[in-house]
Amino acid sequence: MAVMTHEPTGATPALAATLDLVGPRLRRVREQRGLTLTEAALETGISKSTLSRLETGRRRPSLELLLPLAQAYRVPLDDLVGAPEVGDPRIRLKPRRVNGRTVLPLTRPGGIQAWKIVIPRTQSEPQPRSHDGFEWLYVLGGRMRLVLGERDLVLGEGEAAQFDTQVPHWFGSTGEGPAEVLSIFGRPGERMHVHDDQDMMGPAR
Repeated sequence: MAVMTHEPTGATPALAATLDLVGPRLRRVREQRGLTLTEAALETGISKSTLSRLETGRRRPSLELLLPLAQAYRVPLDDLVGAPEVGDPRIRLKPRRVNGRTVLPLTRPGGIQAWKIVIPRTQSEPQPRSHDGFEWLYVLGGRMRLVLGERDLVLGEGEAAQFDTQVPHWFGSTGEGPAEVLSIFGRPGERMHVHDDQDMMGPAR
């Protein structure tokens, strides 16, 4: 991992190319976390002007700047700097508990995001919400309840649904048992197209 602790002099072309990619990554991760430059400055103690210069490439990244940013954005340092695209291609999956569910991230931050979600039987009380984006759900095991606007649906193993997340929505257990779900989420402009001659949603319940 190439991280400079001072302004580099005589950087190799490969190193310069790596450092040039840090700025766009910083901006993308910050926006994915829903933070403004002002909020990021308050979180990290780094001035707003410095953050702006880092994101636009007018200032080279240093370890003392990247460490607090990685902590504030809750990502590994490698995700900000960019590990070389060589070696072991496997992603190290680290499950975590989120609102009582087990969530296993399948992608790195940036672009379309994918998760495997294990929903316990007790997660059966709808709490609809809405936000920008587009989501695709696929039931890996068990039965999943999906509330989408005024529709109340149940999807079984092998069934999928796709929808605009600006529509109030919630998905969870039917109360009969746990469910395993694959979730793919894209922000506006990253909509996933799934072609199927059959209805992507199960019958209304």
